[in-house]
Amino acid sequence: MQFVYFGIRVRDLDRSLKFYRKVLGMKQVHKGIMAHGGVFVHLKHPGSSQRLELNYYPAGNRFYEKYKPGTEMDHIGFWTEDVDREYSRAISRGAKRATAPFSNNGERLAYIKDPDGVWIEFFGKDKRNR
Repeated sequence: MQFVYFGIRVRDLDRSLKFYRKVLGMKQVHKGIMAHGGVFVHLKHPGSSQRLELNYYPAGNRFYEKYKPGTEMDHIGFWTEDVDREYSRAISRGAKRATAPFSNNGERLAYIKDPDGVWIEFFGKDKRNR
């Protein structure tokens, strides 16, 4: 498994993009729309291999919630060769279930929760589409 990125929730995607680009000098390396309608943007600083993922969930989205201090932490992402195996292993070792493995646009994803409820994502290629 390889730690790849850290995801945070943002309330205004354009405002946050301007901040991370202008203030921290980060560059946008990927942007996409999630199957449930949320938007994500991956940013990377020229001197680092890790990414920051900004997640925007519009009102009415199943992951939308009113802002409260402390809710901006969204999830931590780990790339793995076998999402289903890592998910099962984590559950067997005491992790809380968040979202069972599923496929989306050629990727395989799954989420667990740490003891404080922080979501941890496992993602990799969907081997079942070969």
